[in-house]
Amino acid sequence: MKAFVFPGQGAQFPGMGKDLYENSPKAKELFEKANEILGFRITDIMFDGTDEDLRQTKVTQPAVFLHSVISALCMGEGFKPDMTAGHSLGEFSALVAAGALSFEDGLKLVYARAMAMQKACEATPSTMAAIIALPDSTVEEVCKKVNDEVGVCVAANYNCPGQIVISGAVEAIQAACEQLKAAGAKRALPLKVGGAFHSPLMQPAKEELEAAIQATEFHTPSCPVYQNVDALPHTDPAEIKANLVAQLTASVRWTQTVQNMVADGADDFTECGPGAVLQGLVKKIAKDVNAHGIEA
Repeated sequence: MKAFVFPGQGAQFPGMGKDLYENSPKAKELFEKANEILGFRITDIMFDGTDEDLRQTKVTQPAVFLHSVISALCMGEGFKPDMTAGHSLGEFSALVAAGALSFEDGLKLVYARAMAMQKACEATPSTMAAIIALPDSTVEEVCKKVNDEVGVCVAANYNCPGQIVISGAVEAIQAACEQLKAAGAKRALPLKVGGAFHSPLMQPAKEELEAAIQATEFHTPSCPVYQNVDALPHTDPAEIKANLVAQLTASVRWTQTVQNMVADGADDFTECGPGAVLQGLVKKIAKDVNAHGIEA
């Protein structure tokens, strides 16, 4: 069975989407529609901007979303997933690709999400760190201890076995990194991010995004969409909405998502969008499946 997966923030690179724009009339039309909706020419920044230009929150999230969704929609008959999933921001791409959201509404929500998250990041100094080569349970125990004693600290992204990203207040993440290294982590690497995504510190952004999500029409998708918060397949629009709202302050259960997709029959994973991060994670989670990009 075919699974299509969509990357999140961090997959962006200068020049992303330019080939699509130049070689596909449909892609060009969708990119121009996006420029119109956003009120600025995001394509100019995607195609000719610098790394720094692309790191602006109002650009990063819509750029990754656009590259992912447009590359999927331009596959034509080649895009026939039995299931979809997306990592964090990528969940919006997965929902649009599966028909649960229109392209226009998906882009508006992604932009609203980016701006709400930016605001929440500015309100509280916060960060994230990648923890390598420790059992999930050890990371969770240390996070709980630091959360109780120092400040907000949670396991935010279960990326693959032996790789968890933690998220929270700056001091708490620093304390957790020290304790996790002492507990045997191979690396505890602070990430260059604007704030504590997928932690309780995103609560103000969650409230703002909830209003936008509730005001948006969702449809029954053409195939199940496995969502981050519970790693389970969903087709009911009301459930999808609720999970999408919860996602901003909840953990991204990517390891569990891929395991569940494989248990439900997925043996071929196609990553739609910039980069190849998810292909690597899928191979670490499920060694026997085929994982590749669109060109393969």
